[in-house]
Amino acid sequence: MRKSRLIAPLGVGAAVAAACAAAGLATSSTTFANVPSANTRSTGYAPVSMLSAGLQQIAVAQGSTKVDDPSAAVSYYGYDNDALNPAGDPEMVASPATGGTEAHKTEPDKNTYLVFKNGLTGPDRRYDYGTHFLYQGHETGSPGYITRINLDADAAHRVTVLATKDDTGADIADIDGSTWDPWAQRLLFTTENQNAPTYSATPNYPSRVHDVSGALGRGGYEGIQDDSAGNVWIVEDIGGSLKPGTTAKIPNSFLYRYVPKTPGDLAHGRLQVLQVLNDSGEPITQESQTPLQSPDQVALHTYGKTFVTRWITIHDTAVDGSAPFNANVLAKAAHGTPFKRPENGQFRPGSHFTELYFDETGDTNATSPENDCCGGWGSVFKLTQSDPSAADGTLTVFYNGDQAHAGFDNTAFFSADVISFVEDAGDTLHGQRNALDSGYLLDVNVDYSKHFNQPVRWLAEGRDASATLDADNGGFGKNEGDNEITGIHVSDGDPSSGGLLGAKTPKPFQAGWRFFWTQQHGDNVTWEVVRGS
Repeated sequence: MRKSRLIAPLGVGAAVAAACAAAGLATSSTTFANVPSANTRSTGYAPVSMLSAGLQQIAVAQGSTKVDDPSAAVSYYGYDNDALNPAGDPEMVASPATGGTEAHKTEPDKNTYLVFKNGLTGPDRRYDYGTHFLYQGHETGSPGYITRINLDADAAHRVTVLATKDDTGADIADIDGSTWDPWAQRLLFTTENQNAPTYSATPNYPSRVHDVSGALGRGGYEGIQDDSAGNVWIVEDIGGSLKPGTTAKIPNSFLYRYVPKTPGDLAHGRLQVLQVLNDSGEPITQESQTPLQSPDQVALHTYGKTFVTRWITIHDTAVDGSAPFNANVLAKAAHGTPFKRPENGQFRPGSHFTELYFDETGDTNATSPENDCCGGWGSVFKLTQSDPSAADGTLTVFYNGDQAHAGFDNTAFFSADVISFVEDAGDTLHGQRNALDSGYLLDVNVDYSKHFNQPVRWLAEGRDASATLDADNGGFGKNEGDNEITGIHVSDGDPSSGGLLGAKTPKPFQAGWRFFWTQQHGDNVTWEVVRGS
């Protein structure tokens, strides 16, 4: 029997709603107690992460985990071999003894969990690598690479580097987003770089990595997700220029949908961009959102307003060929609708892939004049269609952030009604608000235009010593700054089309459903969250 939500229903008094929000949020599988506050940010301070009561986390890998197939370029999970000590190991801690040098941290990013019942091979052909695997691309360093955490394996075989080069022999670019395409039987990886490929990769060792940007295009791609029709949805994150004399960014990133000729075809198909129409029936474009606090921008972020949307084809391999192309340029030329750094999206379970929730990170600066009106703090949008392949739909703003809830990045559903967004607010905003990042739960049935309805914090992220050194010492190490929450992922690992994110109602901690996130920067720890004893 489904438990009642602990967020109060619409129409109750402010005091009751506030009390319920303070208590936490319940799903059918667990209750997430509210963590009262974020960790503060101060010089030399490295606080521990705080989770909802009853939860604990286990490190499944971290930057200093040695891989089971070391090479000259990569021998540890989260470090390049660009600065080695006399013993030949990466210098993981900058110190005066090494002149402040430090091996480059590679920042494992989005997690994708898969279960292969017949197992997968690894570099040690005599070893059984098990059946449960967690995949990542790495966001920085050279070369880029793909790792697989072998969750059933011992310490010596825990992390495998699947590939550092593509099938042409070229170095892999740095990677951001990932997902599994069950029809293609390939992982898909995005690079958040308009000049770098979008990749497909086989899950086994060694992985065959192929550039698919002749069909899917290249852009500042981050979030990527399949729907039940075999379409591939891509969320782009390119910051954009500043509006003159301000810290507000011009919206510069788009939502795309790749429609393959047949499901799983990553070479033949159409790439489309989302276009949103204003009240006059005109497209909301970058030009219409360039003036400070433009009417179109204000309207997009107004609770209760509904906008008509339509998909515009910007590239068709049958007409335009299969050479790699810049999707961002084509989207602007087609009058697609850009947002302030959208990063990730998820389909609501039980909606039959007709409801997509996606975020925009915003300006990540407390001085932006567009924070309170125009998505500067970040927002969450709900796109509704009659089916995942529909040509049109509607868009509404579901949640507008504020200083305490800003810079949303990765996302995952925890039930049919409860979705999590995690922050990537950045060093500047961390200092301005004296608060590090948090992970939040929101109920899709709650009206967040009511100020007393607030997200529930399930994680107040801390800061490890490596990130603290980087943030406090102006480049003494690699200066990657504060830890960031990324890679939040809730899945049962089903590699069939029935296991697509959004196809089943998640049940964290039950029936094989598992919950991961990565504390990026610093020590780069990938965590599994479990129930406490």
